[in-house]
Amino acid sequence: VHAKGGKIAPQIWHMGMVRKVGSGPNPDAPTDSPSGMTHTGKQVIDAPTSAEIDDMVLAYADAAAEAEKLGFDCVEVHGAHGYLIDQFFWDAMNQRDDKFGGTSLVERASFASDILKEIRKRVSPDFPVILRYSQWKQQDYGARLATTPDDLEAFLKVFVDAGVDVLHASQRRYWEPEFPEIDGENGLNGAGWAKKLTGLPTITVGSVGLSGDFIKAFQGEGSGTRSLDDLEERLARDEFDLVAVGRALLQDPAWARKIHEGRTEELTDYDAASLATLS
Repeated sequence: VHAKGGKIAPQIWHMGMVRKVGSGPNPDAPTDSPSGMTHTGKQVIDAPTSAEIDDMVLAYADAAAEAEKLGFDCVEVHGAHGYLIDQFFWDAMNQRDDKFGGTSLVERASFASDILKEIRKRVSPDFPVILRYSQWKQQDYGARLATTPDDLEAFLKVFVDAGVDVLHASQRRYWEPEFPEIDGENGLNGAGWAKKLTGLPTITVGSVGLSGDFIKAFQGEGSGTRSLDDLEERLARDEFDLVAVGRALLQDPAWARKIHEGRTEELTDYDAASLATLS
């Protein structure tokens, strides 16, 4: 990657309760979650102790420190989509009454805060740390952590104070407004609000260059291409700073170069069979 002039970052990711107990490739490995329960309230495993959660924090930091040693340019912590860190945010899955739980979203952000603080201590000051978060969960597309800009600002401030450098606001469709009741149907998206509220660089994502929903790709459905004019206009307005691309790159590894060179006529529809690349 470096030889071609690129930058690269690993994404540190823990599935938490999304991983079914006893599933492969290591069926004996434990499954972790904030309270040992699913989002429907079913108790599946014992809740971890505070000491065990502290060990999880150290594991994230170990991975980040190792990434820097290996020569990566930055690191992203995956705190979105209903995986482990996001499960701590979500009141439906975090019923803890210690420092890692609480009735407020800010209180339930302690686990992520501790991870970011520990990573920040273990890596160089100029080694960027990215946090990915989302309102939606794969267990519940309609879930919302923050229902107002004030709630979102208080939530994100936890990570700013912990030393995060970049916020990656994950959405299923980047063009959808985060708070349409505030600024209308053409208002700021998640990354736009994150930048407005924190001043940090932000990353947007969600069906970039494609018209179909990514979830349907797992059901074998393809997608047509979608104009990037709106995305370019948002970038020009400094609504956000970076753009993450998923399926379009799986379909065509030269996608970014074609966009950069204005060769949009060469872009092709997405074939769900491209997901086999990851299997």
